[in-house]
Amino acid sequence: MHREREWADSAMWWHVYPLGFTGAPIRERRGGQATTHRLTRIEAWLDHVVELGLNGVVLGPIFASSTHGYDTIDYFRIDPRLGDDADVDRLLAAAHERGIRVVLDGVFNHVGREHPAFHEALTTGSSDLFRVGANGSVEVFEGHEALVTLDHSSDAVVALVVDVMDHWLERGIDGWRLDAAYSVPRAFWARVLPAVRERHPHAWFLGEVIHGDYAHIVTESTMDTVTQYELWQGIWHGIADDNLFELQHAIGRNNDLLAGFVPYTFVGNHDVTRIASAVGPDFVPHALAVLFTVAGTPAVYAGDEYGATGIKEARLGGDDAVRPEMPEAPTPREQLDPAAERMLSLTQRLIALRRRHPWLTRAHTDTVHMANGTIVLRTATSAEAIVTALNITDEDVILPAADASAVLAGEGAALHGATLSLSPRGWAVLGR
Repeated sequence: MHREREWADSAMWWHVYPLGFTGAPIRERRGGQATTHRLTRIEAWLDHVVELGLNGVVLGPIFASSTHGYDTIDYFRIDPRLGDDADVDRLLAAAHERGIRVVLDGVFNHVGREHPAFHEALTTGSSDLFRVGANGSVEVFEGHEALVTLDHSSDAVVALVVDVMDHWLERGIDGWRLDAAYSVPRAFWARVLPAVRERHPHAWFLGEVIHGDYAHIVTESTMDTVTQYELWQGIWHGIADDNLFELQHAIGRNNDLLAGFVPYTFVGNHDVTRIASAVGPDFVPHALAVLFTVAGTPAVYAGDEYGATGIKEARLGGDDAVRPEMPEAPTPREQLDPAAERMLSLTQRLIALRRRHPWLTRAHTDTVHMANGTIVLRTATSAEAIVTALNITDEDVILPAADASAVLAGEGAALHGATLSLSPRGWAVLGR
């Protein structure tokens, strides 16, 4: 990574889907709706971000759109359901005062059908932003008729995206999440991103990539990193399916990426079932222990720190359960229910542990012990080591402690010299 973007190595993120988080109406058509200043509700949570130990916020779509935010109609205007330019300026200033970086969601693969340029293309039958057929047909994104794909071979699209990125970086954001980056030709990003970096060398670019050769995608696109879906899948499948060999495999793949870049790691986001629903509340600590002790720049999806539940479904409105409205401000700790308070405390402890060991960002992880229901991982450099042990069985187990001599975090764990005992469904993070 270029030295101007080394700040991202120490970043840990809080990921927010603003429209859902602030209770904005999603599916009603916008029309001439008056501006509602909901972004202030995110500003009210910034102290919570700091108290968690995080120092970055990745915001979902905030630009004017027709419904869910990914059907953009104006890249240069804030969605009136969220507020206006002044609200964004205030949010950025409040975040930066607290040492929090802010990344915006750039939906540059497609726009909504209500985008003025698309209306013009249909009227004239030609466009420098879209491929318009003789009968007015256009390419759409993954079968979604409301999402019209931009023509990424067009110089006009390159210029548009550079202008949008430059505009908001000038306003004070720190980087971009590139939505559906896997659907955009890498050559397009390789034209856009260097042009933006000429004026904003500090800008950090995170590509949403689900499948594929992550290393080659980063190299050819010039993005700084991509979403580490392989590790996410390995964590929740490994736990939910009682097959920690899948987790071991995913961690090995994560190791391989470190020669080229630091992956963006997570166990939840706005597009997937909540981790507490995917693995069950008892195993959320196990998932978080892995997230915060293997390499990457980890992210927490807003609400997961409280153990929020929600299942994504393949239907209209199927994302609603994982994109709920949150309170206008964090609930005082003494008013949380015991389960939420326990999860919040546990998340803070693991984030604090990660902060005390910043070398974990780029360190390789080896497997010390492996079975379907138990695993011991050792993430280390030549000078330091952290050991993570998981028991997803309903039995007491004795596991090797590697070279660890202290329990740094955990539940149902006790060290006995060179061995570690874990109670049923216990876990531990160990150090020297």
